Formats: sequence, C-alpha cells, structure tokens
Amino acid sequence: MGQITVEKNVGGIEGLCVIQPAVHGDSRGYFMETYSQRDMAEAGLDIPFVQDNQSMSTKGVLRGLHFQKNYPQTKLVRAIKGSVFDVAVDLRSGSETYGKWYGVLLTEENKKQFLIPKGFAHGFLVLTDTAEFCYKCDDFYHANDEGGLAWNDPAIGIEWPELVGAYNGSASSEGYTLSDGTPLNLSEKDQKWLGISEAFKF
Repeated sequence: MGQITVEKNVGGIEGLCVIQPAVHGDSRGYFMETYSQRDMAEAGLDIPFVQDNQSMSTKGVLRGLHFQKNYPQTKLVRAIKGSVFDVAVDLRSGSETYGKWYGVLLTEENKKQFLIPKGFAHGFLVLTDTAEFCYKCDDFYHANDEGGLAWNDPAIGIEWPELVGAYNGSASSEGYTLSDGTPLNLSEKDQKWLGISEAFKF
C-alpha cells in the first residue's frame, strides 16, 4: 500500500480510519509523504479533497464538537506540532454506532492521521503548550452552516484525557481544568451547544 498503513473502522465505527505514514529518517532528520492520492485510492479511500486548513491553539483549548449541516465534510486531520486528543462522534442517521465516539492521540512524534467521514462531529483538546493542527476537507467551508454538540454531553460520554471537572448541565468550561491546573479554554460558541438528544430530535 505504498507509503501508508491504514487501520479501518477503528473503535468498531464504520468509516473511521487511523493512517500511519511511512517516515524515512536518519541523523539529518526525516522525510515522509503526508498525502498521496494514489496510496489512498489503493487503500479504498478515493476522496476528492478540495481545501487544506491549519490552526494553532494553546494548551487547554478545546475546539468542538463541530460539523457542517448541509455541506458535510470528510476530513483528514493531523498534528504537525504538539499533541492533541482528536475525537469523532457518529451522527449518521440509521448507523448502528449512532452517538458513539472514538478518540486518537495525534502528535508531531507519532505523525498519525485520522480520517473522519461525512456525518461525524469532530473536536480536539490541546495537551501541549501549543499545537498546530492541519486538515484536508472534501468540501469547502460554508459560512452559517456550522452545527455543533456539547463536548461534555454525558449521553456521548467522551473520555477526554487529563481533564478534571464535573458536568454542570451545560457545555460551559467553568470548573474544568487539565490535570496540571491549566484552565479549559472554549470559545463562547462552543459553550452553548446542546447535547445530542436535544440537538437531534427524530
């Protein structure tokens, strides 16, 4: 399969994949292919990515859980600096794993990539002083199309590493810290998302 190995359906959730690129290193440093359409297609992942994004966040920042409502995106994410705990939540109607989550540690050292198909909410928590995060998308960003879920919804039950605090009935960051005392840092918007049962009423 060329320069990557792919673990498919991680956590028992169809479509989620953890991808490990081959890293070629010596005393001078290293080289790796961060993306190859050919290798992805050989792995059965023929995805027409159209946009690359990059962000920087400081320790304790939690971004999520986000999705696009009318223009859902497949994302291929990785950390190029620092360490993040990256999470996907299955929101596909009719899925056998609807509401189930899976998380993976993405670091500049392990160089893992996380493939998140359409129909998932996504978020990450920064565990190092800073983290730079890159991701490819197969659809463009559409303003005013973003949806979200409470990052701490007990119905989903994400186990965020190093996080200390008790659920207070909302997505507020109040009372939450990392184990070293770093305050949890969320945007105002991310503290207002509802839980899965309130956000999706069938």
